[in-house]
This record gives sequence, C-alpha cells and structure tokens, in this order.
Amino acid sequence: MRELILEKLNEIEKRENIKILHCVESGSRAWGFASPDSDYDVRFIYVRSKEYYLRLDKTRDVIEWQLDDTLDINGWDIQKVLKLLHKSNPTLFEWNSSPIVYKTTDEWERIAAVIGRYFVAKSGLYHYLSTAKSNYREYLKGDTVRLKKYFYVLRPLLACKWILAEGTPPPMEFHILMEKYLDEDIKPDVEKLLDLKINTPEITTGKRFDRVNDYLDNTIAEIEGIISSLPDDRTQSWDELNDIFLKVID
Repeated sequence: MRELILEKLNEIEKRENIKILHCVESGSRAWGFASPDSDYDVRFIYVRSKEYYLRLDKTRDVIEWQLDDTLDINGWDIQKVLKLLHKSNPTLFEWNSSPIVYKTTDEWERIAAVIGRYFVAKSGLYHYLSTAKSNYREYLKGDTVRLKKYFYVLRPLLACKWILAEGTPPPMEFHILMEKYLDEDIKPDVEKLLDLKINTPEITTGKRFDRVNDYLDNTIAEIEGIISSLPDDRTQSWDELNDIFLKVID
C-alpha cells in the first residue's frame, strides 16, 4: 500500500503541477486502532508556482483526489495551511505529528520547526471536546451502539487531558494517551473495546459499555467546567508565517 500511495502522490504532482511538501496518514491507522477493513486516510500539503498565487481570480486551495473503499486522498494548499496554522487549527498539529509519514521535504521541516509556537490550548480543547460530544451524542446513547465510536470520543477526551496537563499538542497515538491519562479502573473495558475495534469490521455494533459511558459523562462535564475559565493565549503575529510562505513559493 505504501508503494501504491507513493505512486498516487507522483501522479498528483504531475497532473496538478504541484509540489507535495508533506504527506501523512491521518485516520485510525495513525491513531493506532485500525479495523481490518479500515481505509487509508492520506493527507498532503502542497505548493504551486509563485504565479498561481498572484492571480486576480479566486483559485481552489484543496485537491480532492480519490475517495473509495481503500483510499481517501486529499490535500491542502500551503497558503490555506499557514492561514489555518495562525488560527491554531488542530488538524495541522495532528498532520505534523503523524507516526506514518509517506513523504516530507526540507520546506516542511522549516514549518515543523516553528509550528508549536502557534498552538493555542483553548482552541485545541474546544475542538476536541466538540468532537467528543458530537460523536457521543450521535452514536453511543442507545442500548446498542457502534463500538468503534467509543474511540472517537475517548481519544479527543484524552487529548483534552493531555492539553490541560502538558500545554502542548497531543500525540496522535491512542496508546500513548491511554497509558498516561486514562483512569485505571476502566482500562480493562477500553482494552476489550480496543481488541474488538482492531479485530472486527468497521460496522460492528454491540451492547453499550455502561462503565465507559459513565466515564465519558463525567469527563465531558469535568472538561467543560475547566475550559471556560482558561485565558485565550493567542499572541502570534503574521510576520513569521508570511516569511515562510514567501520562501516556500520561491
């Protein structure tokens, strides 16, 4: 699959006349709990020629290349990426820390060297809490639930705990978050869920894990009570990102 993905990236560069700066796995395979039939969530950041960015007409800043049962491939333009980085978009910190890197460049290394300066804890907390709450509300409230969705609630909540304790972007790997911040009394239940997630198809449903649901209820309420009192520590100017952008398109 890695060879196939690299072939796809070469094809994208030629057909779109771009340079891919960084490409990673972004979904359950990078999180560490892929199911047997999980697809590959391939995400890349690219740059076009300087002339492209000087056009008066509006241009697209996303490439949606492929979406099927095996591959989900799309990318963001560097201009879009740097604007979102200034807003402390959590997705970019995840792409930067993915344990599965398909391709990277010296240009991206320059960005990676400063990316941590743009992390805003409060923005990250709101993002992960919102993700957890929406998945919990939609998929885990009934007597029979979609078992994989426990990880789409547990992981963002543990990411919140990481941010509150460390003040840095959380790692992508679920096992790191679990070992450090998951309460010991529900680890056996979560380990059972993890075994089901890794060894059964994506669509598997089952009986609700009541102890895990209780933990989710308590953790959501706890984090909600903390976030509102936190300061917004956004202080970065545009100067550094403007300089990076000009160097990359040159």
